[in-house]
Amino acid sequence: MVYGELQQIAHRYLRGERADHTLQSTALVHEAYLRLVDQKSVQLQDRAHFFAVAARLMREILVDHARSRRAKKRGNQYKISLEEAPEVAYKREDLDLLRLDECLHALARVDAQQARIVELRFFAGLSIEETSQVLQISPATVKRYWASARGWLFREMNRTATA
Repeated sequence: MVYGELQQIAHRYLRGERADHTLQSTALVHEAYLRLVDQKSVQLQDRAHFFAVAARLMREILVDHARSRRAKKRGNQYKISLEEAPEVAYKREDLDLLRLDECLHALARVDAQQARIVELRFFAGLSIEETSQVLQISPATVKRYWASARGWLFREMNRTATA
């Protein structure tokens, strides 16, 4: 029932990748599913929560893949595009997935709620309303935190990219 939507999430992740990328969207979906069913402690609350968990697992898989690739070929960067994120005010920019992951971890140390909103909105593609349901906060709070988190990440990504 959800396979098609998982394929779309995986496709969004991989759309901006180089043509010779070794990870296919089908393989990404299958790996995420295997990791999902292997997690016994996860209590899925609803459809939006399921997609949020699946998106987080896909992100972890891609970060692991990027780290492996970087270890094999030092200096190459594994990049994704922020263009597909809903309501993102950025122009099309390729971003280093490992750097983005580091910045998200840094944001989580500053404000875990904002980091979670980025993950749900950008990686899972959830709407403002779906994100508010998953996090059990108001849509207005999601909008406010989403705007703040995007600004923080934009500054952090530019700062670390030029450092």
